[in-house]
Amino acid sequence: MNNKLETLTNLFEGNEIRSIWDSEKEDYYFSVVDVISTLTNAKIPRNYWSDLKRHLIEEGSELHERIVQLKMKAKDGKFRETDTLDTEGIFRLIESVPSPKAEPFKIWLAKLGRQKVDEVFDPSKGIDEMIDFYLKKGYTLEWIEARIKAIIDRKKLTKVWHDGGIKNNAEYAILTNAIYKEWSGMTAQDYKVYKGIRKENLRDNMTDIEVALTNIGEIAARDIAKEEHPSGLSENIKVAKRGGTVAKSARDSYEKETKRPAVSKENNLNYKYINEVKKIENK
Repeated sequence: MNNKLETLTNLFEGNEIRSIWDSEKEDYYFSVVDVISTLTNAKIPRNYWSDLKRHLIEEGSELHERIVQLKMKAKDGKFRETDTLDTEGIFRLIESVPSPKAEPFKIWLAKLGRQKVDEVFDPSKGIDEMIDFYLKKGYTLEWIEARIKAIIDRKKLTKVWHDGGIKNNAEYAILTNAIYKEWSGMTAQDYKVYKGIRKENLRDNMTDIEVALTNIGEIAARDIAKEEHPSGLSENIKVAKRGGTVAKSARDSYEKETKRPAVSKENNLNYKYINEVKKIENK
């Protein structure tokens, strides 16, 4: 578990919520006491949380089972074990806090739920929201069109993998990493670290040439698999690597002709993560 200690600001109306980033799970673990302190007027948030936790246990809530104790930096600079919850756990905690300050969050969560229900009846709403979201982040319509095409191509690839006996997300990730590793020298997670991103989508933060090479690798892997019909993870890994090799050849040719590196640390974030790197024990 590769953890990095970080204090998030401008979250929960500017209050500081201590958090730890789990790069393997690609999720944050938030200090429960900090969230309680923000959402309530409790003079001693730790006692409030202790009472609420006991109440949740009595109700049979499974939330307390999601708690992970991690060492976090206190105000005196020392590291102490602290109850934490991941993102989903924090949302469930907010729903359990009887406080007026929690109401805006509950309304927001309810709105998200309503949007998902609406998308079941009209899937185009989800597409419209995706396009609007990308536009607000400054992407052009041309970029968005190419991104949607890449998503469709990715679906074609995963279908071929599925037909070849690949059934779970862990195996899909292994095959994807095989392609990335072959042409870029990095797994998808290593690539995200290299670019300084976390939960953000890797392709959303690629340059044009990086996107093109990713597409070449995946399309090549797909077409080879359609021709040879590999079965099972082992055979599909070999094909995925061959697809990555096609992209590696394209990368070498690009770098030779342009005298420019194809892999870049460039990303599309309008913010920067600031880390205080510590050794965190996951108990």
